[in-house]
Amino acid sequence: MTFRHFFSAILLCVAIQGCMKWDYGFSEDIVASGPGLLIACEGNFQYGNATLSYYDPATATVQNEVFFRANGMKLGDVAQSMTLHSGRVWIVVNNSHVVFAIDPDTFRETGRIENFTSPRYIHFVSDTKAYVTQLWDNRIAIVNPQRYEITGYIEVPGMSASSGSTEQMVQLGDYVYCNCWSYQNTILKIDTRTDRVVDRLTVGIQPRNIAADSHGRLWVLTDGGFYGNPLGQERPALTCINTGTFSIERTFRLNINDAPTSLATNAAADTIYWINGGVWRMNVADAYLPDTPFLPAPTDGGRYYSLSVSPYDSDLYVADALDYQQKAPVYRYSPQGRLKDTFTTGITPGAFCWK
Repeated sequence: MTFRHFFSAILLCVAIQGCMKWDYGFSEDIVASGPGLLIACEGNFQYGNATLSYYDPATATVQNEVFFRANGMKLGDVAQSMTLHSGRVWIVVNNSHVVFAIDPDTFRETGRIENFTSPRYIHFVSDTKAYVTQLWDNRIAIVNPQRYEITGYIEVPGMSASSGSTEQMVQLGDYVYCNCWSYQNTILKIDTRTDRVVDRLTVGIQPRNIAADSHGRLWVLTDGGFYGNPLGQERPALTCINTGTFSIERTFRLNINDAPTSLATNAAADTIYWINGGVWRMNVADAYLPDTPFLPAPTDGGRYYSLSVSPYDSDLYVADALDYQQKAPVYRYSPQGRLKDTFTTGITPGAFCWK
């Protein structure tokens, strides 16, 4: 969910509970074994038109609406994120207040966790414990994925339930690090043994994404806020954090009007990618930002929205949101930047999950 969704949410629906009706119809058998890429398409806020696509890199074929086709029901309202754990793909559907678990080969639902305020991301601490971050809630939910239930909460000090958000999570050792995005400027350090926030680090305004590199450092992409933001507006930045001292090691400033997003690493975690008009790429050892993008921005009216790097061959997959209203393409590039394939998914492809 981007600022476009977020501001619409503020105006139209503040923490609506249970606004998605699950209507069941006919289902079909789908089999997609072997390595592949799932793409969660957000859809439009309050339209309940989120979808799930599946791409087979070996055959360069795509199947769309696989969740609906396999389960006979819609995925819900704003598919936010996905992750694979213990042989299940977990799909966080933000405005439907639910996390689905599905079989990655058949796309059939195996269970769901409900009654969240507005879930954003899920991170697995173990087979019996996971954290779910939230928008409009100053708590991170603790869930038991085996029982599909919320078992407790992590209180986030200093965050307002009406405006704050906890977002992506990265675990290094016993600690989970989480960026606080909406109207926030901090990274949380959570002790997984006690389920408590034990430290906070102030970074730039609105840390949007977080990732870990091969040296155990954190990389944080801040969007700099916007005019009228209670925290103000500043130049966006890419920040490197030393987790040993939990302090800022390096900060690379972007331009004030830039809108960076979708920070990701390659499989070796020695190279980071992000979107800022075009797609940018930098080795984690570099002392300076690159002068030119790895892939230039679209020139046909589209806009790069999200990306993922294949853990199998390092191919880069970049989604173009177009106008956020129509079925959108995903481009597959080689590690050298050569276009290898283009395929069409659903509306606003925003999250990727490899199996």
